[in-house]
Amino acid sequence: MADEKSFVLGDDKELGEIVIAPEVIEIIIGIAASKVEGVYSMQGSFANNVTELLGRSAYGKGVRLEMDDEGIKVEIYTYIKYGVSIPKVATDIQRRVKEQVLFMTDVVLTEVNVHVVGLIPEKTEEVNLEELFGNDEDNHE
Repeated sequence: MADEKSFVLGDDKELGEIVIAPEVIEIIIGIAASKVEGVYSMQGSFANNVTELLGRSAYGKGVRLEMDDEGIKVEIYTYIKYGVSIPKVATDIQRRVKEQVLFMTDVVLTEVNVHVVGLIPEKTEEVNLEELFGNDEDNHE
């Protein structure tokens, strides 16, 4: 028997039912969104950050599911790389998430809302002060 929050995919009288936990759909969404070009990372909670420090990936981070009479709505919270088109990346996230969830679970998402919570600039190279100013000890001897 499936609980209220699980998704029942099939109810074949001969074989039984197929039940998917919401966490599984969150993980699919998290992986699909993070693989879009231009996404830096997904926003996580303190618990997600501790989990990652312990060496485990928290793939469902930055994803919230909400089920109502209209269907399943998804809220995605993400950081985007500097220099990319935010509307294009957000549209790509929406498209990829809907496709992957439909392909992997046969569940249709009614809404995929993307929240850009931060912009991450490119990392700059550290300046080597010895190369820049030379070695002062050699000059003073």
